[in-house]
Amino acid sequence: MNTSGTSGRQGRAGGEGHGAPPAARGRLLAGRYRLVGELGRGGMGTVWRARDETLRREVAVKEVSVPFGLPEEDVARLHARLEREARAAGRIEHPGVAEVFDVVRQDGRPWIVMELVRGITLQDVLEADGPLGPERAASVGAEVLSALRAAHGAGVLHRDVKPANVLLALDGRVVLTDFGSSLVEGGEELTDAGEVVGSPEYLAPERALEAEPGPASDLWALGVLLFASVEGRTPFRRETALATLGAAVDDALPAPGRAGPLRPVIEGLLRKHPGDRLCAAEAERLLHRVAGGSRSRGGAMAVVPGARRGGGRAEDGGPAGRRSGRGREASGAQRGLRGAGRKAPVLVALAALVVLLAAAAGWLLGW
Repeated sequence: MNTSGTSGRQGRAGGEGHGAPPAARGRLLAGRYRLVGELGRGGMGTVWRARDETLRREVAVKEVSVPFGLPEEDVARLHARLEREARAAGRIEHPGVAEVFDVVRQDGRPWIVMELVRGITLQDVLEADGPLGPERAASVGAEVLSALRAAHGAGVLHRDVKPANVLLALDGRVVLTDFGSSLVEGGEELTDAGEVVGSPEYLAPERALEAEPGPASDLWALGVLLFASVEGRTPFRRETALATLGAAVDDALPAPGRAGPLRPVIEGLLRKHPGDRLCAAEAERLLHRVAGGSRSRGGAMAVVPGARRGGGRAEDGGPAGRRSGRGREASGAQRGLRGAGRKAPVLVALAALVVLLAAAAGWLLGW
C-alpha cells in the first residue's frame, strides 16, 4: 500500500542525508510533527507517516536523503526542488492533488508535510494485474486530466505525468503526485540550460527538441499513460534513451490494438505537433464518454474515481497555457528537423541528461 505518491518500491536508503543521521521513528519535527512509521523508502528519500500533535491528525512527511559526498551546490538544488514541489502543489485546489499542509526546515533540510493519501500507484496495478480495459483506463485518465487542468489553470505544468505518479486512493480518488519537476509560472527555473526533466518514454516531441513546454506537453504524457494502461507498454520505448526520444519525434504511433473506444483519444493526444493535439476539454469529454460505457453495461470498476468537489474546473488557456512565439516556432521546427544534421546532437545531449535524471529519480521526488 502506498501513500502520498510513494512508489511502493522498498530499497536501501542512499546515504545519510548529507552528513545528518536518518530520521528515527518517534522523532518530533518543528515541535509539532511526530514520525510514527515508514511508508516508503528509496535511494533518495523516505516518506513517513506522522502525527500532527497540534491538530491531532495523521499526515505524511517527505524526507530527502542525498548520497554522501554530493557537492553542496547539488544538495542546495535538490532541496530547492523539494520546496518547489510543495509550492507547486500548494497552488492547486483539486481533490486529485494531495494537499500540502506545511514545509519545515530541520537539520538544514526541508521536510514537506502533506495529506496522508492511502492507496496504490497505477504503475503498481499495471505491474501486478496487467493492462486495464479501455473503460477503466478512461476513468482513471479523466481524473488525471481533471487534476492537470486545475494545475494548468494555477500556472503549473507537471512535466512528469506517468503511472508511477498516479495514486489510486482507497477513498476513491485518483491523485496526481510528485510535482518536483513542475514548472511554475513566474518561478525560477532550477535546471541547467538544456537539461530536460521527466521520463524519456513520456516526453513530448517538442520537449525532446528543447522547445518551450506547455500544457500540450502534459497532454502528450497523458496520452502515453493511456496507451501504456491498455497496451502494457509505452508506444515509443526503445533500447536507449536517445532512441526513445528520436522515436517520439519521428516514428509513427503504433496502433493501440487493445484500446477499443479509447483509441481516438490516445491518437488525438499523441499527435506530434502540440497545436494539433486534442484540447484538454475535448479529451476530458471523450474520456468520460468512454468511461461511462462500463457503467452502462454494469461492469464493476476496480477503481472508482471520487466525485468532483467544487465548481472551479480549470479551463484551457490558463497562465501556464499561453504559448510564446518562440515556443511555437521551436515546436513547428521539428518538422524541418527530420533527417537534418542538427537533430542528432540535440537529442544526444538531451538523452545523456535524461538518463542521469531518470537514474536519480529521487531528485524528482518519485521514490
